[in-house]
Parts: sequence; structure tokens; C-alpha cells
Amino acid sequence: MRLKTKLVLAITGLVFLVVFTLSWIFLGQLVRQRMSQAYSSNDMVAHQIALATQRTSETIRGADANDPAALRAAVAKALRSDRALISLLDSAIRYSPTVFDVTIADSEGRGLLSTDPSNLDHLVPQRPEYEELERGGLLRLLEVVFGPPRVYNLTLPLERHLEPFATVRVGVRTTFLRFVVEPWLIAALTYTGVAIICSLIFAAFLANLALKPLEQISARLDALALAEAEAAGEASPALPAGGRRGGDAVVLVSNKIERIGRRMRNVEEVFSALKENLDQIMTNLQDGILLYTHDARAVLVSDSVERFLGISRAQILGARLHDIFSRNTRLGRLVRESFDAKMALVQEEITTETGRHIEISLDFIHDDRAVYPQETLGALLTLHDLESVREIESDLELSRRLAAIGRLTAGVGHEVKNPINAIVVHLELLRNKLGGSDVKAMRHLEIIESEIQRLDRVVQTLVDFSRPVELQLKEQDLRRVVSAVLMLASAELETRNVYVQSDLPERPVMAKVDADLLKQALLNVVLNGAQAMAEGGKLEVRLAEDGRMALLSVHDQGSGIPDDVRAKIFDLYFTTKKDGSGIGLAMTYRIVELHNGSIEVESDATNGTTFILRFPLNTLQETRARGYLMPDGSAPAGSIVAKEPRG
Repeated sequence: MRLKTKLVLAITGLVFLVVFTLSWIFLGQLVRQRMSQAYSSNDMVAHQIALATQRTSETIRGADANDPAALRAAVAKALRSDRALISLLDSAIRYSPTVFDVTIADSEGRGLLSTDPSNLDHLVPQRPEYEELERGGLLRLLEVVFGPPRVYNLTLPLERHLEPFATVRVGVRTTFLRFVVEPWLIAALTYTGVAIICSLIFAAFLANLALKPLEQISARLDALALAEAEAAGEASPALPAGGRRGGDAVVLVSNKIERIGRRMRNVEEVFSALKENLDQIMTNLQDGILLYTHDARAVLVSDSVERFLGISRAQILGARLHDIFSRNTRLGRLVRESFDAKMALVQEEITTETGRHIEISLDFIHDDRAVYPQETLGALLTLHDLESVREIESDLELSRRLAAIGRLTAGVGHEVKNPINAIVVHLELLRNKLGGSDVKAMRHLEIIESEIQRLDRVVQTLVDFSRPVELQLKEQDLRRVVSAVLMLASAELETRNVYVQSDLPERPVMAKVDADLLKQALLNVVLNGAQAMAEGGKLEVRLAEDGRMALLSVHDQGSGIPDDVRAKIFDLYFTTKKDGSGIGLAMTYRIVELHNGSIEVESDATNGTTFILRFPLNTLQETRARGYLMPDGSAPAGSIVAKEPRG
């Protein structure tokens, strides 16, 4: 069923209900009013007849009051001989539209005087009282009035000498009531029918008026779909069967909106995927990227911009270029002047007030279809850190050196291991031949054996360092790893009078790491910091989250690391300690590198030394909430950074 038909039926039904209710109330009031008028008219007739009968009865003389039969005969004779009373009964029958008959009966119910001769001296038929009819409901009234003919009595009792002796009974016939009510009822039904017809016409007009905007919306949707099809080079969409006006307007508009909604959802999905990929790319970029509109407002900002400008990404988004870059800095002046002059910058190198070397590129985006070619749609500003390139080159060089050392130690270990085994065998044979007879020779043999064992341990260390490590990565709470390392090192820290101050976050810091290797790397750093404080002191261990990375720092109060030593502290076998092996920090660097992390060193003679270890956070929910995951759920690999190596 079409919506227009539903609206017409609904409005018609509502109007019909209202008209029917009002008509029913009106009809009820009308019928009751006519019944009441008929009752009042007949009651007046009854009182007139009763008054005339009372006067006539008072004229009776000579009747024995103690003889009821004689008294009744005298009353009947007086009533029947009273021409005025008879004329009054005849006029009631003739001129009252609802009176059927009038009877004056005695106390026993026998007719004394009646317009119906059959009632004289006979028992008057028993009839229901008119008052019962008047007290009934509307349906009962209509059923009686328009049903089979019936007669109701309106009875008025008479007294003589304070005793009842007669009754005046006025008969009211229902057919006479129908003649009174029917014209009014027909008029009421006519008005009801006219109202319903008018409501149908009004409902149709109102439905057309209500659905007209939907037709306009449908036409606009058709125009929009046609424009999209022409822009995409597709065929024009066909109208539904029967033409645009052949179906329900609401259904047509609903289908068109649903099609547009599907297109919008598809576009939204593509846009969301592109946005996620773009955010991931912008997050992993080391260069600072800022995209500006034609009115110099930032609409796209990479995370790396914070390192260059020292302003949070949230503050930069939506801000104007002149509010971001200040004239008081070299970088700010260069960018502002170039943007105002619409002059592009191509890999312009600049040294900031802090001594930082930055490469700047500013490109303007033009619309080839614009009326004025010099008008720009926006600009793209790129900030490239030249120092980070040097740091990456240094890290690559360090990695190459460690790889070369690993290959060298693997070969040396293999070549030295076999001669050591042969020397041990021949040394045992020589000890058996001497049999302990020469004490001095035996002492020399023990020294040789001890040195060979020490050499074997060194070779085994070389082999272990160069052997490939198979990581057992599992989701770990880094707080537990740090606590376990501090508990393990507590005994040695107490002997060195070192107090540990740990700062661990309240919520878990989850990362996918090899817990055993990570404990070994952190233990090397903690013990190295404790050994740097010869007279004891405070060792600060702090765990925090920095974006998508877990940041683990160890700060000691030692004398710091000289500048000429920092570049060598991660080299294998380099050490400044008398009893050191030079393997601990090299192993720490390798473990951090295997976890796709980074290690940084900050040191001076006044504030001591700080080791900063960074590991990627691989908890799916937290990293996705920050927007650092790839669309497939994988996390980007971290880089290896060692700004200031320590030994």
C-alpha cells in the first residue's frame, strides 16, 4: 500500500472517528431531548385530565361511600356524562403527536372513561412505564423507537378524601416517537456523511501537500546521481519501473538515499584506510612535514615536527603559519619571508640558534585549472635533520664493526679451539709420564694448565658472542622485568653502598621481549652504574612510555665518561676497568639491537651518566589507540640509536 493511500485512510479514519463521536453525542442528546419534550407534553395532558376528573368527582352527590360498587358506578356515570372531560380526552388524542390513548381507571385497574371503548369496565392492559424508557441508554432508546411498535404508559394517581380512587393513564406509542425523532436523525446522518466526504477530499489534498517535498527531494537525488555518473563517465542511472512517479515517493526516496548511503560508506571506508596509512606514514617519518592551506593554516602535521619546533602536534594543527614560526628565530624568519613572498625553498640548509643543522624545503601547490595561475591551494613545508643522518651513519658504522668483529671472533674461536684441545691432551699425557717425580716440573704444568683454561674461557666468550641468538619473544610487563633485575643486583648494590630509587608506572607497560636477554642487558647497565660510583650514591631507575616506545633510563652519580672514551664503550673488549672484560656493554647493545630498540647515553662530570634504553610497545590495544599500528596490526620496527656511547 502506497504512503499516500495510507495517509488518506489515516486522516479519513481520524476525521470519521471524530465526526462519529460528535454525531453520536449529538444524536444521544437529540433523542433524549425529544423524549423529554414528549414526556413533558404528555405529563401536561395527564395533569389537565386529572384536574378535570378531580372536579367532576367532587360533584357526585348521594353516593354511599361505604359501598364501593355504588361509588364506582356514580363516578363512572359522572365522568361519562361530563362533556368537557370527554372533549379534553378527544383533543389529547387528536392534537398530541405522541399520545396513543387516554384512560381513567379505578383503583382496581378497570376503565371508567377511555378513548378506547374496549377498556370501559374492563381491566386496562398492563404496560411499561414511560420513565423506564427515558432512563435507558441511547442504544436502548433507538432500539425501542425504531423497533416493533410498543406502547408505554405515563400514569398519574388521583385521590378522593385522601384515599386513592382512580388513575389517569396516557399511552405513548413508539411509532409516534419515531415520527418525531426520525427527521432530526436523518439530518444528523446527512451531516456525518458530508463531513466524511469532506474529510476524504481534505485528506487527499493534505497527502499531496505533505508528499510534495519528497518528490522534490527525489528529483534532486536523481540530479545528483546523474551528475555523479557523468563525472565518473558512467551510464546514467535508470529510473525504477513505471517512471519516477509510478511508485511510492517514500520508497523511491528511501532507496535513493540508501544507495547514496552505501556510496558514502564505501568512500568513508576508503578514506579511513587512507587516513590510517597516512597517519602511519607520518608517524614513522623522521622528517618534519607540515601541509598548509591557502590561508596558511596547518592541516597535516607529522609527529617529528615536535622535535624541530618544540611544540605539540595538537597545538600546531589548525594554527596559522605566522603563529607557529616566530620572527625571533632564524628558522621562523626564513619560513615566514618565503611564504609571504610565495618563494619556494629547495633543500635550504640553516643552523639554528642552538647549533642544530636543518635542511628546509618549501613547495607551493598550484591549481592548473585556476583562472589566475599564481593562486595557490596551499604549501608543503619539509624539515630535515642533518644531524640524524650523521647519527644513523654512525650507527650503521658501529653495526658494521660489530658484525665484522663477530665474523672475526667466530673464525678465531674456531681456529684457536682445536689447538687448545690438542695442548690439553698432550699436557695430560706429559703429566702422566712425569708421574709427579719432579715437583718443579709439575708446578710449571699446573701454571700452563691454568693459563690454557683462562684462554679457553676467553675463546668460549668469543664464540658465545658471535653465535646467532634465537629470541624467545613473549608479552611481558616491563615493570616485572625491572623489579627482577633490581632484586638480583640488590646484594652487590648493598656492598657498594648504592641506594636504588625506582620510578615505575602504576599501569602495566607491555612489550614483546625476551625476558632473559632483557634482564641480562639491564643488569649490565645497572652494575656498570653502581661500579661508576666508587664511594656509593643513588642509582635512579625509571620506566615510562614515550609514544609507541617504552623508555627505560638508568642514572648514576658517578664522575661521568670522558669525551674521548664515549665512542668506544660499545666496542667489544674495550674497558677502562682493571678487572673488566669489555663484553658487558657490547652484549647490551646487541640485545637492544635484536629487540629493534635503541640505546642513548648522556654524560657529564657534574651530573653523572644516564643510559636510556627504548623498546617498541607491541600491545595491540594500546598501540592501536595511539595510531601506531599498521593496518594489518603489525608494529613498525624501531631504529638503533646511540647518541653518546659509554664504556
